[in-house]
Amino acid sequence: MAAAVVAAPEGLRECGCKGIRTCLICERQRGGDPPWQHSPQKTHRFIYYSDTGWAVGAEESDFEGWAFPFPGVTLIEDFVTREEEAEMVQLMDREPWKLSQSGRRKQDYGPKVNFRKQKLKTAGFQGLPSFSREVVRRMGLYPILEDFRPVEQCNLDYCPERGSAIDPHLDDTWLWGERLVSLNLLSPTVLSMSREAPGSLLLCLAPSGFPEALVEGVMAPSRSVLCQEVEVAVPLPRRSLLVLTGAARHQWKHAIHRRHIEARRVCATFRELSAEFCPGGRQQELGQELLQISLSFQGKPM
Repeated sequence: MAAAVVAAPEGLRECGCKGIRTCLICERQRGGDPPWQHSPQKTHRFIYYSDTGWAVGAEESDFEGWAFPFPGVTLIEDFVTREEEAEMVQLMDREPWKLSQSGRRKQDYGPKVNFRKQKLKTAGFQGLPSFSREVVRRMGLYPILEDFRPVEQCNLDYCPERGSAIDPHLDDTWLWGERLVSLNLLSPTVLSMSREAPGSLLLCLAPSGFPEALVEGVMAPSRSVLCQEVEVAVPLPRRSLLVLTGAARHQWKHAIHRRHIEARRVCATFRELSAEFCPGGRQQELGQELLQISLSFQGKPM
């Protein structure tokens, strides 16, 4: 059953790219080098270790053995079973997928939003899909998500045959709240995080016995690296749940590079309301309406 849903989806001749964004399909049609090949690459790569919460310089790099704390990332492995994963993707594939940018396809369960004008419409929004009811219930069993009530779910479909990727970006903060939650299905991948702010990161020399020794402490900072030259790779195992908060949510952009899509990948991202739409906020009544619709779990893709 699982093998059937992992197969590459149809529609590989169609493209939904606009502007400077491209995928393998439109690159072949246009000819020439795609724009992303000319973009400057981050100089220094660090690897995030979920068991310690630290980012450590990649092997055989200039910063091998050096590390810095990377707060705001929570990774819950095996959040769903193989059987649950297969059933979820099978149910997703029964609904239409829309072409999106950079070789992706998408399904949106949420209000129609104009982020530039800060306006939204609830017309047509019927809630999250029925199969997400158990997923949301299970989220509440973890302390970091015990009060998490999503009002939007966006399913993204990545495929190596389309050259799927997503550019570095920060999610909106007008409508969406503190926590971004993503469920990674069908294949492992890497979330690449980068920061454009000026300034430097202070590094510590990782003690012997890494990574276990980092839990107990590290030496005083004794080296630095420019923020703009750093990329942190966060490995995402298959069927894992990722939660971004704090600096990882608001200061570090996140992306999925094309080279990290080696098989079909489906990601379900859940978003909660910002303070403006919560009790005491300026638009609390609209927020309550959105929650009632969302948590009815009667939705169809918008």
